[in-house]
Amino acid sequence: MKNSYLYIFCFSLLSLGSCSLDTEPITNLTDTSFYKTKEDAFTALVGCYDGLQVATGASGMGIPVISEVLSDDCFGGTGNSDGYGYAAIDEFDTSRSPSDVDFFNSNWVAYYKAIYRCNIFLSKMDQIEWGGDTALKNTYTSETRFIRAYLYFEMVRLWGNVPLLTVASSENIPQANPDDVYKVIAEDLVFASNNLPATAYSATTSGRITKWAAKSLLGRVYLYYTGYYGKTDLAGVVTKTQALGHLEDVIASSGHGLVDDFSTLWPAASVDKYAGESNKETVFSIKYTYTSDYNGNSDGNQWLVMFGMREFSSYPYGRGWGVTVNSKLWNSYSATDTRRTASMIGIAEEGIQFNKLNSQREYTGYYNKKYAPMVNKDGVDLPIAMGSAFWDISQFQDYVVLRYADVLLMAAELGSGNAQVYFDDVRRRAYKTNFTPLAVNQDNILKERYLEFSLEGVRYWDLLRQGIGKASSSIAETTTLLSGGVPVTKTILAAKIMETKGLQQIPNTQITLSGGVLKQNAGW
Repeated sequence: MKNSYLYIFCFSLLSLGSCSLDTEPITNLTDTSFYKTKEDAFTALVGCYDGLQVATGASGMGIPVISEVLSDDCFGGTGNSDGYGYAAIDEFDTSRSPSDVDFFNSNWVAYYKAIYRCNIFLSKMDQIEWGGDTALKNTYTSETRFIRAYLYFEMVRLWGNVPLLTVASSENIPQANPDDVYKVIAEDLVFASNNLPATAYSATTSGRITKWAAKSLLGRVYLYYTGYYGKTDLAGVVTKTQALGHLEDVIASSGHGLVDDFSTLWPAASVDKYAGESNKETVFSIKYTYTSDYNGNSDGNQWLVMFGMREFSSYPYGRGWGVTVNSKLWNSYSATDTRRTASMIGIAEEGIQFNKLNSQREYTGYYNKKYAPMVNKDGVDLPIAMGSAFWDISQFQDYVVLRYADVLLMAAELGSGNAQVYFDDVRRRAYKTNFTPLAVNQDNILKERYLEFSLEGVRYWDLLRQGIGKASSSIAETTTLLSGGVPVTKTILAAKIMETKGLQQIPNTQITLSGGVLKQNAGW
């Protein structure tokens, strides 16, 4: 059998951070000579985590950013002299940037590289000398299957129709029925939920996948799939009762909980009071570090800079490329909701002397505070202050994929007998002494999710799972924004969103490379 050459992984044992996949073999090891020992297995596992990190943070358009631009939370913004790619995505309209025929090509490639790593490792599990350590084998298998499930979930939400590969292959295959993709996602997450150790939060390693992360993601996948596709269970694998049971198990046994002060979840909102990357509310996060460079080391959060104020810093907020926050979001919070000022930078409200209006497109006066680049008191970008040579690609704030507050609200939405308690817990933290009870029901839960998870890459998917009609009517807008300091009309048409069904452009490069086997989504 022909051997495949391995690609060397550079990694940190503590953070599982790693460098990007090289495109040429740089070791004589092959897939038959490498996958032998537990040490080999750990290196391969780190490679899978690395693939996840690169796919979500260091290649192409950052999906957390795109998820916000697609929603009603943010406008595309960016520089007034930039191309209109972000506007085209924001408005679901390629005519805004006709030359952009490959919005997500780098993302597509990175996702499939990461999935390839996972599939190779899974196929070699029985080749590894585990020394009778079945528990370790099951743990590594579970983590790898979680990563594969996470990658496919992002892809199938974004594109709807993607090729499904569960073994390493270079074959040119057509897009799968989404039901088949979701079946694999569900089976991977059920396996991880059943086989990862039931270790309480306090004893887990930050950034490592846990039983609680698998169960929580299973709840999110269930709600999205059944909502968007109008199904009663998750691809015939997970019922509503089972999905709720997994979430209740997280609540009862994980050791996770809400931090007392919402603002301390976000470094730019709390500075010296920050609860830290490993706080008890973080069920799963994707790790980043500040050591990225242009020589293959891409372990930084390279999308965070998109949320920064356009070319402007004001302690503790750092500069960036200017994706702007819709003022509608600010106005949706009551004055007594502590989440408003913890979630958004209000230029006028905070007395910031922003002087880059001429550079900023679609200025609203609001920016993302949850994911904001930061400077120190001397105005130095934190990555630079910590020793990096590159402030833009070396942002290092982790991406919090799943928070305990989400587990509570998902369980409430799925009909837990404790739904009112869970709902009240989330709201009580937000309003503190101004808390007043509100009846728990579907509408109120979804409104609460809008406020709780704003600017975290959650809102767009919550809208889509309520139906394309709901999503399009919520996102569609005609308003006046400042671009280069000049009032300009901004229009997002519901009809465009309806035409695409909320799905994004299949990269045209991939369609060409497939010889037409891949088909473009409607509306693109």
